[in-house]
Amino acid sequence: MIVVVPVDPPREGLVLSSLVDRTSLTESEAATLYEAAVVDVLRAVAASGGELLVNYRDAETLPESAATGDPEANIRDLADAALEDLEDVRFERQVGSTRAARVGNTVTHLLEQEDAGNVGILEPTAPLVARTEIDGAAMSLRRHDVVLGPSSAGRTYFAGFGESVDFTDAYAVPELATLAERGDDAGLDVGFAPMLPTIATESGLCATIAGIRARAVGNRPGAAATATVVDDLGLGVSDDESLERE
Repeated sequence: MIVVVPVDPPREGLVLSSLVDRTSLTESEAATLYEAAVVDVLRAVAASGGELLVNYRDAETLPESAATGDPEANIRDLADAALEDLEDVRFERQVGSTRAARVGNTVTHLLEQEDAGNVGILEPTAPLVARTEIDGAAMSLRRHDVVLGPSSAGRTYFAGFGESVDFTDAYAVPELATLAERGDDAGLDVGFAPMLPTIATESGLCATIAGIRARAVGNRPGAAATATVVDDLGLGVSDDESLERE
C-alpha cells in the first residue's frame, strides 16, 4: 500500500487554526504541535510495511498569507528531522483547489496512472497511529475496496482505496459518512479500521493527550514527539473534557 501523508508547511496561522480559535493555544504553539504530530505519523509509516509518499502543499495551493518561502523545503526538512533516511520516501506536490480535489487527484493518479494496488490517505494530525493500524488497514484493503478509519467529530484519520470514488466535496464534514456513501454509490465494499483521534479539533486533541498518558501508564508509549510538546506546553484535559493548562 502506498501511504500518502498530505502535509502543510508548519507555518503559524496556517495549521491547526481551529485550535487557535477555540483554545488558549497560540499560532506558534499550534505550529509546534503540528510539527510534532507530523513527525510521529511519518515515523509510524516508515516502521510499517507501507510505501511513504509525502504529499506537500506548494505555494500555488496555499492561501496568499502563507504562500511565502519554499514550502517543499520546509516539509523536506521536517521529514529529514523525523526519519533517519529519506532514500525510500517519495515527495509529490498536491494538485487541486480544494482538499477533496487534492486527495482525489492523488488517489486517482496513483491507482490509474501508476497502477498502485492500494492507496491510503493518512492524516498528519493522528500521532497515535502506529504500524499496527497502518498494516492492519493494508490487510483490510485486500478484503474491501474502501477502508475508512473513523476519527473525532465525524472525520477520518485514514481513508484507503483499491478503487477510486467521486471525491467531489467528499471531505465536507462529516467526511466519514460522505466517503462511505461515495464508496457505496460506486458499488464498492466499504470496511472500517479502528478509531483514532486527531489533534485537528479540541476534542480530538484532548483524546490524544489522554491516549498518550494512558499508553505511558500501560508501558505502551507512543507519539513521542507529540508527547514531548504536550508536556512542554503543559497541556491537559479538564473535568469538562476541554483543553487546559496544567
